[in-house]
Amino acid sequence: MLGYKQTEMGIIPEDWTVTTVGQLVHDGVLEKPLDGNHGNIHPKSGDFVSFGIPFVMANNIRGGRVDLNSCSFIRKEQADSLQKGFSIPGDVLLTHKATIGNTAVVDEIPFEYIMLTPQVTYYRVSDLKSLSNFYLRHFFDSPTFQRVLISMSGGGTRSYIGITAQLQLPIVLPPARKEQEAIATALSDVDALITSLDKLIAKKYAIKTATMQQLLTGKKRLPGFSGEWEMKVLGDVASFHKGKGLAKSELDPHGSEPCIHYGELFTRHPETISTILSWTNSTSGVFRSVANDVLMPTSDVTPTGLAKASCVLQSGIVLGGDILVIRTDPKELSGSFLSYTIRQSRDRVMQLVTGTTVFHLYGSDMQKFEFLMPVLEEQQAIVEVLSDMAAEVTALESRRDKTKAIKQGMMQELLTGRTRLI
Repeated sequence: MLGYKQTEMGIIPEDWTVTTVGQLVHDGVLEKPLDGNHGNIHPKSGDFVSFGIPFVMANNIRGGRVDLNSCSFIRKEQADSLQKGFSIPGDVLLTHKATIGNTAVVDEIPFEYIMLTPQVTYYRVSDLKSLSNFYLRHFFDSPTFQRVLISMSGGGTRSYIGITAQLQLPIVLPPARKEQEAIATALSDVDALITSLDKLIAKKYAIKTATMQQLLTGKKRLPGFSGEWEMKVLGDVASFHKGKGLAKSELDPHGSEPCIHYGELFTRHPETISTILSWTNSTSGVFRSVANDVLMPTSDVTPTGLAKASCVLQSGIVLGGDILVIRTDPKELSGSFLSYTIRQSRDRVMQLVTGTTVFHLYGSDMQKFEFLMPVLEEQQAIVEVLSDMAAEVTALESRRDKTKAIKQGMMQELLTGRTRLI
């Protein structure tokens, strides 16, 4: 390709270079990277205080920023006594142990410095005329760099790449600072949009949660409804069944039968299931849904997931094993209303869970579940309000996910020089 050259990091423009962290340190462009304190002087959980110097771990680095709100703190006197890991605004952070490849640029902070754990390395630019710290952070995020980083760290749950090995990490560098800044600005603008969408999603979700608390307990009534709600025991208004079989190996995207695998109830299905995500060819001895059924997973290694409930709107869906099926009369009780109620009553559902290593929730347990039930018309009105709010959150999540996909494409184009901004 005219104007481009083949390198160990792929095809890049002729005027770009492939260097290493160690070479940039040697040339005085970067200070030698450092992480936090190891060994006996590493702060322990007992050293944490309510306010002091932020103690930044890998899980505090999200979306290109340090989340100080989620940090632990250590006393300044203790922090001052440590030997290294003092990170200041402008530093580029890279996680290098267990959680590999998360990045951030340290913002302005109301502290003299922040303290890093041995999980996090800082990269400090000495020569800002030669290297943009924001370009460096975005390059660290690039798929090309991340592949190299993962391969050098060994992969797996014990992934690790030490400071000495990090000196060998490759850096693809446009020579002009202006081009670095243009690339960084374009990608940072997309990051800002993603961050704003994340904040809006969190706000909308909080509003939905508060609205559920108000509407599903009768503390707030919708216009036109005023009658008393009845306290019901679920076993008095529902029958209980179980799904059958359906291993993951039986799922087939080209199958003839729509189905629901119990694992999907944890993360993929909301309170109301209007779209079936999986298919199978299994038809022998299967258990099928009746519209308005409420589905709950019956086993998990952690108990919290068992408070998930989803109402399936279609009849005839194949329901896999480990699914509790709660069947009610749709003329009296809306399955979607019941699903919202169960999810909103998570703490009470947790009291019905049994087990130690693997946790279980049986029909005999949920029979004891008590809840307030208004007339069907009010149930349906409440579900409509909550469903509209859920749809708004889903639409925002879809927009955010598409924006993330666009960013990935931009990174592939801009950080390899396929698309030039200058």
